[in-house]
Amino acid sequence: MSTTAPAARRLPATIVRLLAGLGLAIVLVLAGAATAHAAPIAPDEPTPPAEPALGVDIEVAGDTPSTSLIVLLALTLLSVAPSLLLMMTSFTKIFVVLALTRNALGLQGVPPNQVLAGLALFLSIFIMSPVIGDVNTVAVTPYLDGATDFAGALEAAQGPLREFMVGLTREEDLALLTRAAGLPNPESPETVPMQTLIPAFMLSELRAAFIIGFVVFVPFLVIDLVVASALMSMGMMMLPPSMISLPFKILLFVLVDGWGLIITQLVGSY
Repeated sequence: MSTTAPAARRLPATIVRLLAGLGLAIVLVLAGAATAHAAPIAPDEPTPPAEPALGVDIEVAGDTPSTSLIVLLALTLLSVAPSLLLMMTSFTKIFVVLALTRNALGLQGVPPNQVLAGLALFLSIFIMSPVIGDVNTVAVTPYLDGATDFAGALEAAQGPLREFMVGLTREEDLALLTRAAGLPNPESPETVPMQTLIPAFMLSELRAAFIIGFVVFVPFLVIDLVVASALMSMGMMMLPPSMISLPFKILLFVLVDGWGLIITQLVGSY
């Protein structure tokens, strides 16, 4: 009894010491956590935002234009190429003459417009090749090599085109557009503004195209008159003269090599 009683009394004392140690440990942990939370962490310095990247790089490397700028100028040129083709080349005159020739033959859809436009396009390239070569020499090549800026290249490119158009433009058409714009008379062809020269050139080209078309119409008109008179003299007034005259007009056009004569006349006019 005496041995068991002290052991029973020591057991609660041991439990009390364990609980006290556990409580002290919890206090120390909470105190450390509070200290850690109480000491704020210094924020990092904010980094400046990166410069936004542009979609098209138009920087100039050295003295030559960048590839992006050249591509942009090429796309712009392609977008305005149809207007330049109509206003500043021989395309309009050639296409009008070919269309009038088709009407003189009495053919409504043969050859189709696509064929006439394609023929006029390649004839225009053939006629304008010296002018295009001069523009490439005096404007495009120096600009790509960095010898001149864009404004200088644009000014230099107008020289060959101006010389080509002035040589084919009538003075009456230039005077008409100059008076319509209220501008003073130019002292020389080199001083004619492009906004006056281009419409005057188109008027002169249309006039020349209609003159050639009239010359083409005359022989076919004679054939129509002869056929109509023959049908009327035979009392065949109900038969359309165009049905009889069309084979004769095609035969005459083929025998005299009509397409060759017209193309030769058109190319020779430039």
